[in-house]
Amino acid sequence: MDVRTYRARTMQEALHLVRRELGPHAAVLQTRDVRAGGLFRLLPGMRRVEVTASAEVTVPSRMPPRTRESDREQGAGLDLTSRPPNLAAAATSDDQEYRRKFRDELKGQITDLQSMVEDLCRRSQTSVPHDLPRALFHLFTDLIEADVSEELARELIERIRTESPGDELADEVLVKARIARMVEDEIHVNGPIAIPPGRRRLVALVGPTGVGKTTTIAKLAANYRLKEKRKVGLITVDTYRIAAVEQLRTYADIIDLPMSVVSTPREMREAVARMSDLELVLMDTAGRSPRDEVKIQELKSMLSEAAADEVHLVLSGTAGAASLVRTAEQFAAVGTTTLVLTKLDEVSGLGNLLPLLRSCKLPLSYVTNGQNVPDDIEPADSRRLARMVLGMEV
Repeated sequence: MDVRTYRARTMQEALHLVRRELGPHAAVLQTRDVRAGGLFRLLPGMRRVEVTASAEVTVPSRMPPRTRESDREQGAGLDLTSRPPNLAAAATSDDQEYRRKFRDELKGQITDLQSMVEDLCRRSQTSVPHDLPRALFHLFTDLIEADVSEELARELIERIRTESPGDELADEVLVKARIARMVEDEIHVNGPIAIPPGRRRLVALVGPTGVGKTTTIAKLAANYRLKEKRKVGLITVDTYRIAAVEQLRTYADIIDLPMSVVSTPREMREAVARMSDLELVLMDTAGRSPRDEVKIQELKSMLSEAAADEVHLVLSGTAGAASLVRTAEQFAAVGTTTLVLTKLDEVSGLGNLLPLLRSCKLPLSYVTNGQNVPDDIEPADSRRLARMVLGMEV
């Protein structure tokens, strides 16, 4: 079946293309309003009407059955005028009434469609500030491409416009450097885990399921044990997933680390006491849904029993901004002190990071960009992350 799609600035132009290529009897299957692609999708006037049509599809008639029967009779060579005069007049009157109602309904649908298209065009014309210098306009579209929300992008652009000298606003290099510093100021980091001399540091990793807590703990343990020659131990309370326990135990055996599996507060106290002579103890926890308040409270009790010095909230960079903010708010109840952002190798933009940092006020400690142990993890760097948010670096 030959189905074709046409795009034009208006519905009239799109229907003209359909009639020109498929003929006057082509059936329109679908119409919708679409955006232009790429950076130009935000420009005024770049909306398009898309019409899907076919010359091989017969769309069922919207005329009542009586009209269709009449049409078939006429196609068979029957003449309604040969009927008694009163019946012919009645049939003609009914046909005219049906056609009038059909035309009125179709006219109403076209009017509604035209109003919808005009409304969408008005919205597109107000989505981008028209009075921006060229450099700021390009910067604005770059922010949108990097998944920065339109509201936040507008705020950053307006700050640059009001705080920068007028002669700088025409220079794309200067405005990019200024916004990079501005975004960098929004990203607070606290560096890697610090181990004070003569003291053990107990660090717990918490977060929702599937964000990479166990793999991140393995990376941290391998780096502190193999590269920094520290005495490291592992504790896991993720007894809900047997695979997670076995995965961490495998890493512990390879790196030659002591490991304890605990499921009760008493076992936690005993495990922490056994590792009193170590320098760093890393605790893996079961993934928790941020909406499960009971499980969140259980996690809080277990962390309190362990007397954790640091609680790192592990979040995936692939999550949306709103989801990250909600998750950070729910896990704040367990005493989170810092953030770990994972899976940066799977994201196309880091614009979702800024609302999170503004909302939860927690600094970043580490970022990960792959599954390799002990590689693919590094201390968070505000300058590099700012450039990643702006799409200047990958």
